[in-house]
Amino acid sequence: MKRNIALIFAIVLIASTLVSVTLYMNKDDSNTVVATVNGEKITKEDLYNFLVKSNGEQALNVLVIEKIVRLEAKKQNINVTKEDIQAEMDKMIEEFGGEESFNNALQFYGVTRADMEYDIEMNLYLERLLEPVIEITEEEMKEYFEENKDSFAQKEEVKARHILVEDEETAHEIKEKLDNGADFEELAKEYSTDTGTKDKGGDLGYFTKGKMVKEFEDVAFSLAVGEISEPVESQYGFHIIKVEDKKDAKEANYEESKEAIREKIFEQKYPEAYNNWIQEKMEEYDIQTFLNV
Repeated sequence: MKRNIALIFAIVLIASTLVSVTLYMNKDDSNTVVATVNGEKITKEDLYNFLVKSNGEQALNVLVIEKIVRLEAKKQNINVTKEDIQAEMDKMIEEFGGEESFNNALQFYGVTRADMEYDIEMNLYLERLLEPVIEITEEEMKEYFEENKDSFAQKEEVKARHILVEDEETAHEIKEKLDNGADFEELAKEYSTDTGTKDKGGDLGYFTKGKMVKEFEDVAFSLAVGEISEPVESQYGFHIIKVEDKKDAKEANYEESKEAIREKIFEQKYPEAYNNWIQEKMEEYDIQTFLNV
């Protein structure tokens, strides 16, 4: 399930805003004051009416679609579990480069984790509903593979950790500790100035050539698995690198790439299939709206 991240946040924000305010407000407290300006009151009712006028039709449409999706899923015995949602959330966090970056994005867009879980759930339902509708032939897959063969080839990769410090003297002290049997991950947590990897014991994951600065890359790709480098200077400071795994370069193979190819073609066909499907369902269902904007 791969979608434009910014678009996800935008859709979630629209869908959640009106729903949250609606749940927040009831007849008894519509006159509750939520803000004042020079003593002039702004009530919950004022806020609700403004939000309805601003996003009411769009938000209501999202809720109508949600209802259709859930009813169709129920008809077809399609289920989405908490485990399914968490698995997709974990992938999204990984795409952002970790929990910290992901949480920063949530804060930037004004979206909660609950909002994201809702969006993931709806999209999983939709993908499972549309899977039988989107036809992907073997011929299409082979053609896509031939046209995009380079993207399915595996480049040489290295999995490494590093400890980054500002001065050479500290780097040599850390290397000496490592030579005497100290734990690399613990020293990374203690000394590294790389805030993105420090708490993960310096873990950089897998990377290909061209992803790191040249000084770092040259050493990382020359080390054997399990080997720890001497201090390496770059524009960021001094690195101590430990290589944990290597993957050799490999030519693209159609059979091994079929799942990824199918995913790519599905992504391409999804928008049109979704628009056609939802239009058909909205004509099929008896939908009545009573929102006065």
